[in-house]
Amino acid sequence: MATDKTSLNLPKENLEAEDFLPILGTDYIELYVGNAKQAAYYYMSAWGFQPLAYSGLETGLKDKVSYVLQQDKIRLVLTSPLKSGGEINKHIEAHGDGVKVIALWVDDARKSYSETVSRGAKSYMEPKVLKDDEGEVVLSGIHTYGETVHIFVERKAYKGVFMPGYRSWDPYYKASDVGLKYIDHIVGNVGWNEMNKWCKFYAEVMGFAQLVSFDDKDISTEYTALMSKVMSNGNGRIKFPINEPASGRKKSQIEEFIDFYNGSGVQHMALSTDNIIETVSSLKARGVEFLTIPSSYYEDVLSRVGEIDEDLAPLKKLGILIDRDDEGYLLQIFTKPILDRPTMFIEIIQRKGAKSFGKGNFKALFQAIEREQESRGTL
Repeated sequence: MATDKTSLNLPKENLEAEDFLPILGTDYIELYVGNAKQAAYYYMSAWGFQPLAYSGLETGLKDKVSYVLQQDKIRLVLTSPLKSGGEINKHIEAHGDGVKVIALWVDDARKSYSETVSRGAKSYMEPKVLKDDEGEVVLSGIHTYGETVHIFVERKAYKGVFMPGYRSWDPYYKASDVGLKYIDHIVGNVGWNEMNKWCKFYAEVMGFAQLVSFDDKDISTEYTALMSKVMSNGNGRIKFPINEPASGRKKSQIEEFIDFYNGSGVQHMALSTDNIIETVSSLKARGVEFLTIPSSYYEDVLSRVGEIDEDLAPLKKLGILIDRDDEGYLLQIFTKPILDRPTMFIEIIQRKGAKSFGKGNFKALFQAIEREQESRGTL
């Protein structure tokens, strides 16, 4: 495994200078969905995303439609097919609604493509230039786990609303945002004994380093277990935990995901907020459902994590979990699956210095997931 660059105590600019694939951030997440218009309404109404851009029949597209939503630094693209057959229909039939593209914002999409393909990445999209009156965007892409792809987006020469081929979308209805700031991390579920393969891919093909690993002793309950490693790029702006199943008495959440998703894919996005109490309160008021945590979790949580700035009562009422590492603490909560299939969900996270991923909450979290699995008859 690649050396953990975060342990070398190098200046930030040195970390980036040594990185052969400098990534500026997450550009957008594209989901293939059965009905993009209705999905857009859900993410606007329930999650507070704002309308940004649109492409479809009115912009000259004949085969698909896309709605682009934004909240602070988070951009979602919701895409549906307009005709039968084709890649998008096949993806939806196999996986249901789900993430197809994790787009990465880069300074040079051509170089990003050549660096990764030369190191063994499978090409998804050779570099191409999209142009309009607002400038140009350069795109390229590679395959990663399952049918998920990374698209490299170079937009330094573009001043338009999103990218060429899209027009501004400004409907009358706009819900207020809920305080979501940026994507903290994106979690991928892969099949049995595939975690190390994909961690090696991110290390060797994309220059990522392993931040942390969890084995089945860390992430297990009486019934189920999983393994996980967290990969991060050089500047730490992109973090990809990779999960695989581990042997247990019953079917783990990773096995359930793979069964219903029909393969590897994005399990959840963790979205950051500066005030998790306000954000979760707003989301609950709009109908978003979260996993429930037994009240007994809060009886000794402060003795485990120490003093925190927040009052415990609202955290307990909302079911927000707390964990601490050497750098500080974090607050986190997980939705129930937001789709018909028990596949993708969303995590809300507020970091108060902590750089970790809530190891101290794993048992309570996975027991909550198991209760949901039992209700679905899939445990």
